[in-house]
Amino acid sequence: MTPPADLSPSRARALFRDGLRVPTSGYSAGYAQANLIALPREAAFDFLLFAQRNPKPCPVLDVTEPGQVSASVLDGDLRTDLPAYRVYRSGELVEERTDVTDLWRDDLVAFLIGCSFTFEAPLLEAGVPVRHIEAGTNVAMYATNRRCRPAGRFSGPLVVSMRPIPADRVADAVRVTSRYPAVHGAPVHVGDPAALGITDLDRPDYGDPVEVRPGEVPVFWACGVTPQAAVTASAPEFAIGHAPGHMAITDVRDSSYQVP
Repeated sequence: MTPPADLSPSRARALFRDGLRVPTSGYSAGYAQANLIALPREAAFDFLLFAQRNPKPCPVLDVTEPGQVSASVLDGDLRTDLPAYRVYRSGELVEERTDVTDLWRDDLVAFLIGCSFTFEAPLLEAGVPVRHIEAGTNVAMYATNRRCRPAGRFSGPLVVSMRPIPADRVADAVRVTSRYPAVHGAPVHVGDPAALGITDLDRPDYGDPVEVRPGEVPVFWACGVTPQAAVTASAPEFAIGHAPGHMAITDVRDSSYQVP
């Protein structure tokens, strides 16, 4: 069986389309991954403004026309080619499913938002360990006490992902990830979780807890689940997002988003 890291993006998407439901961290090494949020056209401008005002958690890679089911960054179907989706009505999470074809509307505008899974292969290449890949689990994600800048109808908390990094490799992790601003870039916080309002690392709001070992420091990056936290806080009448950690795998090389 082909290791997940060695799967081409098209092959990985085909597996998800056929029903494979797994977190995508470690899949298709060398290719960018993206968060998905799809909103009715009447809410799309407000969200685009929200993303522009909050570029760390919401770096926009692509925006579709209303009703469009494909995107320029991937040769696939946004309704079927992610491993799992979340459906919101009036801000309430009403279901998770692996196919949203029957729910996709002609007025939905889809936003593809950069994902930190993109820079995990460069972290590994630099010798920086990524614990949730080692453990075969989802990344740990937390809603924080930091508020995003509001825009129109949208407001909400900053969501972060956390990776435990050996203390002597934190500078390397910052250096590597800062070269990928289109997929969240450098960390937003290093160290004490309480500074972000996080009281228990073992109880993430999304994803799975990961072990922080002696000599390691929790490092926090802005996370593309922030748009779904904004949907929950702001209650647009309808929205579709990815299930946290279950991303769109694009056909764009991660190096395309690397800056000097």
